[in-house]
Amino acid sequence: MRILIVGHGGREHALLWKLRRDAPDAEFFATRPTPGMAPWCEAVEIAPTDVEALAGWAAGHRIDLTVVGPEAPLAAGIVDRFRQRGLSIFGPTRDAARIESSKAYAKDLMRGAGVPTAEYRTFTNRDGAVDWVRAEGAPIVVKASGLAAGKGAVVCPTEDEAIEAIDSMLGDLTFGEAGREVVIEEFMEGEEVSVFAVCDGRDYVLLQPSQDHKRVGEGDTGPNTGGMGAYAPVSIADEALMAEAGEKVIAPTLRALAADGCPFTGFLYAGLMKTDEGLKVVEFNCRFGDPEAQVVLPLLDSSLLDLVRAVAEGRSIRGMDIRARAGFAVTTVVASGGYPAAYEKGVPMTVPDDFGDDVILFHAGTAERNGSLVTAGGRVVAVTGLADDFGSAVERSREGARRVTFEGAFHRTDIGWRELARIRAD
Repeated sequence: MRILIVGHGGREHALLWKLRRDAPDAEFFATRPTPGMAPWCEAVEIAPTDVEALAGWAAGHRIDLTVVGPEAPLAAGIVDRFRQRGLSIFGPTRDAARIESSKAYAKDLMRGAGVPTAEYRTFTNRDGAVDWVRAEGAPIVVKASGLAAGKGAVVCPTEDEAIEAIDSMLGDLTFGEAGREVVIEEFMEGEEVSVFAVCDGRDYVLLQPSQDHKRVGEGDTGPNTGGMGAYAPVSIADEALMAEAGEKVIAPTLRALAADGCPFTGFLYAGLMKTDEGLKVVEFNCRFGDPEAQVVLPLLDSSLLDLVRAVAEGRSIRGMDIRARAGFAVTTVVASGGYPAAYEKGVPMTVPDDFGDDVILFHAGTAERNGSLVTAGGRVVAVTGLADDFGSAVERSREGARRVTFEGAFHRTDIGWRELARIRAD
């Protein structure tokens, strides 16, 4: 079997890691792979967003299955183009990917489907947005409607900060075209859980829940990033919560997308807030999360490939089951100095080669220069620790992150702090 992975970040490294275990005899290819991915796949020197070139390459190289990692190729219509050429591909169509590429569309879809979410309004002009902020008060959340690499949501404690965020997005175009439309919504109190569903357009299978740490600073402070770490499983995401997530969020969303003429196939991410009023959707993504993939996939005992192939080939996944191994996974992201703002690339880095079997290093933003490893992104690597108990998984991840060194490197030392607090309270 010949499998192409589109993308080259930490999520795609985790997908490659898992799919190779599911199909050790398969041939793997990846678009511009990082040095961490390169030993396990053949490089395809085509940009992940060059949809036409990738479709031609896949057809010419007899690729049996393509798995798309990042959101940008999905929003660009890679699934539509591959299907037009009769190529098997896992992911949602361009229209279905609007669940992420347009927060305004997602919110309207949820409202129509009765999916619980924060009260909101959408705006393309400053005056209307400012008037609504003044009427609603703070705290309040301002979001760029389009794709902003996980950084387009600003939690604003005051009205003045919300107006500043509006001016930044609509006026200064801080997030480019993604911010020409903004969604402003009520601030929700509670704890977040990441829930991923593998979907075939109608039916779905839920993967193990996880929790992401979006903010750059200790104790979840500072600006949003693409994710500074994650852990799985999450004790508050018990059977009752997962049943509620499936019945009140995933199922009605899939029905609404199908009714809108764009059945959703692929990974559907629901960022959920556990509030006093029940679960509410913070946002949807049209792909696997990063860094959640780096903890969910190492704990997945059953075959991801079986699910992915069934969806890509148009088969139903109803009745298919998943099994997670016992224990815990914690991943810590090592980032470049200055991230999520401006940062330097090409910084020489040192990565140990003796992490052991219970620590996995996933490359996110790395490159090779003159035979040496250098940084190539804001989030550079994710270090996943595995253990039978949560505390040991935390320590293994944290110690592994400490051993990845380069000038300006930093990481959060409190990934999983809420779960540790719950354990200590018991």
